[in-house]
Amino acid sequence: MHGENSAVTLLNNALNNAIENLTQTQIQASFERPKHSGQGDRAANAAMKLAKTLKSRPAEIAQKIIASLESNHELQESGIIQKIEFANPGFVNIFLSGKFYALVTSDILKQAGNYGRINLGNNKRVQVEFVSANPTGPLHIGHGRGAVVGDSVARILEFTGWNVEREYYVNDHGLQIENLGKSAQARYFELAGKKIDFPENGYKGKYMYDIAQEILDTEGTKFLDMPLESSLEFFKRYTAEKILSGIKSDLEKMRVKFDKFFPESYLHKNNLVKSTMQALKNNGYAYESEGALWFKTEDTIGDDKDRVLIRTNGIPTYFASDIAYHSDKFLTRKFDRVIDVWGADHHGYIARMKAAVKAMGRNPDDFIVLLIQLVNLIRDGKSVNMSTRSGEFIELREVLDETGVDATRFFILTRRSDSQLDFDIDLAKKQGSENPVFYIQYAHARIASILREFESRGGNLREINPDEIPDEIFTNPDAKNLADALSFFPDEIRDASETLNPQVITAYVLNLAGIFHSFYNTNRILNEPDEKISLGRINLIRATKLVITSCLELIGVSAPEKM
Repeated sequence: MHGENSAVTLLNNALNNAIENLTQTQIQASFERPKHSGQGDRAANAAMKLAKTLKSRPAEIAQKIIASLESNHELQESGIIQKIEFANPGFVNIFLSGKFYALVTSDILKQAGNYGRINLGNNKRVQVEFVSANPTGPLHIGHGRGAVVGDSVARILEFTGWNVEREYYVNDHGLQIENLGKSAQARYFELAGKKIDFPENGYKGKYMYDIAQEILDTEGTKFLDMPLESSLEFFKRYTAEKILSGIKSDLEKMRVKFDKFFPESYLHKNNLVKSTMQALKNNGYAYESEGALWFKTEDTIGDDKDRVLIRTNGIPTYFASDIAYHSDKFLTRKFDRVIDVWGADHHGYIARMKAAVKAMGRNPDDFIVLLIQLVNLIRDGKSVNMSTRSGEFIELREVLDETGVDATRFFILTRRSDSQLDFDIDLAKKQGSENPVFYIQYAHARIASILREFESRGGNLREINPDEIPDEIFTNPDAKNLADALSFFPDEIRDASETLNPQVITAYVLNLAGIFHSFYNTNRILNEPDEKISLGRINLIRATKLVITSCLELIGVSAPEKM
């Protein structure tokens, strides 16, 4: 399988064989990095986990595991182990040889961009729905956070064997679109010198004047003599389409693409809300009372009360539309898994939607919600006021123009999405090592520069054998640390995919860049007199460059060859 590391696989297989010999059952165990130095390069705590099952002391089990490892012919033949030690109460500590790190490096070079790929999804279909901001105004940095998180999760899932579809749900139906149309209409009349009442919950941002002016320029004053109700449909449609077009432009600039924009109006035009409500009634999950239709959330999930689906006036609630939308995802389009990215203020809605998924006959665990906390913009050490009563706010495109796409995407992913994020604009603009994205990109560009210099001196990268990596280069602690960090990349990918947390990747690649810079400061590469050592180090930095590139691609950040 792509992404496997033969040295790591050999080590873990030997451990699992040892356990299988003891228990006669297969248990997936693996070696991990010890918490403290002096405990070896890898450690296994399997003996403690097996003590209850085997009714033996962990120390006795650990000694048997060690004996099995030491008698494993393939493991001993590989030469990847220096020694194995026991540590109380039942740890198995492994000290690895330079051969292990040489094998890790050659594996990466042979697999190239496929290193780290693991097939967790088995090509199952997963939909990631994110951003889905109402087309009632431009995107702000909070929407940008949802966009980057959703897009990066989709990239990670694709890298780990899932068949991913990205979707944006367009709320183009209901009261908010009504108010949007009326707001544009009122600004149009105002600009034309004929004032009408501005809607109570209208949209007051400057962008409404810009849209109204555009309508006035292209359509003239023809709407002034028409009844307001007659022209409202035009204002609703034109304004929503104009704003959605701007949203799409901002997302494209941020390197976020969608496979589908799904309009809410589709659900109503095709009677999907009505048919879904009927299905809920037929299956005993909904009932009529006091002239309204209710969902049995109290019985289904222990909610504090049942929730209204269809109001007494016959108008569906947002909950009803959302159930119909997710029914379309699960039952019509038949996604195996659905991931929604929501603002943190919707956390109370999750249990209700899981109840709806259960009512559809699907496992609620197949429906996952990632919550996005607020972003606090910092400038000159102080919080930037995000909005005013007039409806003005800092638009996402303004942040992108000031800090750049790379820094914006990276800084957004430095914290888990469910934690509040302080986004330091000044730091994001700095071209120095204190800026984490610059620090990582500089590591990538520095390696590219060394490789170009190698070729300018007559070297040919294609002719370097990836297996020719002398073990002795790893006697240098920084070289060993670098190969060691590279060996854990598939584990980090697994963690990021299983937890749907791209921050795992940003933390890993930042650490990797730091380890590379340390290696560069203590190891001669091009001016090393021993050609075999020099070529071995060239191979090590080539492997490092491949992994940094993969990390940056997964979070949508560019990997520059020059800086």
